[in-house]
Amino acid sequence: MEENKNPDEQGISSYWKRKKDKAEEENKKAKSWLREWIDAIVFAFIAAAILRAFLFGSYKIPTPSMEKTLMTGDLLIVSNITYGPRTPMGLCVPFLQGWCVPGVQLPWTRLPGLRDIERNDIFVFNVPWEVKPVSQKTNYIKRAAAIAGDTISIKDKTLYINGEVEKSHEGVQHHYVLRMADRVRLSSAKMESVGGELIGYNNQDTYIVNMTKDVAETVNNWAEVDTMYLNVMPEGRVDRNYVQSAGDFSKAFNNSDQLPEIVVPFEGQEIEITSENWYVYKDIIERYERNELRREGDSIFINGEETNTYTIKQNYYFGMGDNRDNSQDSRFWGFVPEDHVIGKASLVWFSTDNFVPRFDRIFTVIK
Repeated sequence: MEENKNPDEQGISSYWKRKKDKAEEENKKAKSWLREWIDAIVFAFIAAAILRAFLFGSYKIPTPSMEKTLMTGDLLIVSNITYGPRTPMGLCVPFLQGWCVPGVQLPWTRLPGLRDIERNDIFVFNVPWEVKPVSQKTNYIKRAAAIAGDTISIKDKTLYINGEVEKSHEGVQHHYVLRMADRVRLSSAKMESVGGELIGYNNQDTYIVNMTKDVAETVNNWAEVDTMYLNVMPEGRVDRNYVQSAGDFSKAFNNSDQLPEIVVPFEGQEIEITSENWYVYKDIIERYERNELRREGDSIFINGEETNTYTIKQNYYFGMGDNRDNSQDSRFWGFVPEDHVIGKASLVWFSTDNFVPRFDRIFTVIK
């Protein structure tokens, strides 16, 4: 026989049961809501990682090497799909440059792109000279001054491509020597008012100024200017900072203002290795195309075989900053291998100067 329960006790029991059921229901809803948010965040993260790897990425300009074309503090959209995105080269944390599992390198390929790199494209790449897996090297941005197969040379700072003077770019700057009339001083404010930059001075009336060709033409018309000319290091004079820069390429030359004719390496090109061009091709053969290379007197050995010829395995590019005398680029560390190329700089989507927005640069198309 069932024991009869007090109605009050039955009411209390029913109340706590309803409260417990309600709490469980609310808990289920909370868990469901939290799970939905976690799923959404994970999906968004994966989608963003895929978009960044295969379509486009965002990069910040950290140095003035591309001024006036690109400014320090510019945030760029870089199109990976233009030249073809690279599949992952290692096990890395998305969005965190260099956060990868050490020693793990994945087989990779470059997917089809819209087109090849064209001369004067502004492109992002992994800087070649660092001793790291390719995708973990620092990102650099330069102008593709010359592409695979071009013949380049530099004479008194002037760049020649296939025997012709480089196409003029509005933002390209050089250092000039500016000699003022007797007892006339040049101020930083005056130079900045026309778009130039006062770098320093040699004596009371001679200054070093960084400016574009257009600004130089304006300054040269000032009545107080006595003489003005490019600040060029003569051929044969050795710049120790240059010849001791990263990589082996600069060891073949004396300074960055003078460079003899060189063909930018291209896939299938057969080169003859000599004592004169040893440092031009050393990094290409040994580091970028992963061969064992050594020199014994006048004899050269590649993968243990004595030979003085080598066939290039991929295309290369010659990158230069538009701020020519304030840019560490291919003049210093050599050619950019194709497998180091990330994408084409397409758009400035935001820009700041010491955390102050530059509204006039937002959504500027990069040319």
